Amino acid sequence: MRSGHDDRGAGVITLYHCRDARSFRALWALEELELPYTLELMPFPPRARVEGYKAINPLGTVPALLADGELMTESAAIPHFLATRFGPSTLAVAPDEVAYPRYLNFLHMGEATLTFPQTIHLRYTRLEPPERQVPQAAEDYAQWFGSRLRAAETLMDTEFACAGRFTMADISLGYAVMLALAIGLEQQVTPGMAAYLDRLTRRDGFRRAKAAQGTPDGTTDPLG
Repeated sequence: MRSGHDDRGAGVITLYHCRDARSFRALWALEELELPYTLELMPFPPRARVEGYKAINPLGTVPALLADGELMTESAAIPHFLATRFGPSTLAVAPDEVAYPRYLNFLHMGEATLTFPQTIHLRYTRLEPPERQVPQAAEDYAQWFGSRLRAAETLMDTEFACAGRFTMADISLGYAVMLALAIGLEQQVTPGMAAYLDRLTRRDGFRRAKAAQGTPDGTTDPLG
């Protein structure tokens, strides 16, 4: 956890986070940028277990990032915001770069295309009580996730998602792979995507983010 100010204009940044939930994208981005921030670590789900949280984030979800009093709640948008608002940083792809369209596409793909079906699978296998679990729906969405992850792999560069370097798009995409391995979808993760995640998790920023949330050994628990 970091606190205070630095010379890039970062004022007060607070991240409300549950261990290894979608908000990990924001935490990872903060650590990659080495920005000062305050981390509020909460049990999952915070809307039910943290009194007053919905007054901070009316959605009741994580992440909730407050930057100089402004609220952001979208885990794929926050890394790009941080890299551009508190940059310049090579972690964002600039509009005049050839890879800019692919960067934006992967940035949003990680959440909208890949994490969404995972959350349906997670809900109907682990989050709902036994009488409300729906194995067929869980399996259908597992297959949906797998087919889209394999398609994403065909669109990526050799080492990273795009632009020939690690960017915030890799945080968005890499988290989706990390989540898959944590919730029983490892059969949907190809060897190539497993190797991709391994490259990402060797980064110092990733390791610092894990340590900041109290899981320095690299274990993943999306339920906080």
